[in-house]
Amino acid sequence: MPSSETTVETPRGPALVRVTAPAGPARSQLFLGHGAGGGVDAPDLAAVHDAAVAAGVRVVLVTQPYRVAGRRAPGPAGQLDEAWSAVVQAQAVPELPLILGGRSSGARVAARTAPVLGAAGVLALAFPLHPPDKPEKSRAGELPAGIPTLVLNGDRDPFGVPAAGGTVEVIVRPGAVHDLKKNLPDTVDLTIGWLRRHGWAAEF
Repeated sequence: MPSSETTVETPRGPALVRVTAPAGPARSQLFLGHGAGGGVDAPDLAAVHDAAVAAGVRVVLVTQPYRVAGRRAPGPAGQLDEAWSAVVQAQAVPELPLILGGRSSGARVAARTAPVLGAAGVLALAFPLHPPDKPEKSRAGELPAGIPTLVLNGDRDPFGVPAAGGTVEVIVRPGAVHDLKKNLPDTVDLTIGWLRRHGWAAEF
């Protein structure tokens, strides 16, 4: 799977973008963002990337400017959203359905920006419903209303698990924690199945 890397200038500094095109015509495009202190090579993102490309999806991995600059701590939510939106607007292919996704912090960014960016769907891996031991600080309101959204969380995730409702589908991975490493092939299969149900990935 040949990939190309480029730098996209954003209002928050340069972001690093890695684009992988499928072997045949693309059915859709999936932008994926990383967790707060991690990168786009996290096991769940890497596995979803490979499977989605094999299923005819153009996948774009986005490294936020603060990580490119070598910082581990992200900036405020508004800054993350601003940089992410600039990348999506610069790299999206207009004729392809746009799916925004990511893990943890990246899932939050994708969910918050999906309505404004015209996303057809949202993929949220390990969506952090609340800070550990602080369930009163819920982020459930960040999940978009009216946009097909798949949330995959572990039942032992200390950040909690959102509730399903409306267009938000929630699948709980038994025994998994926030990194979603446990039974990773099942998580990937659920993701690709969701993409196929919406016509965003090829059937084989």
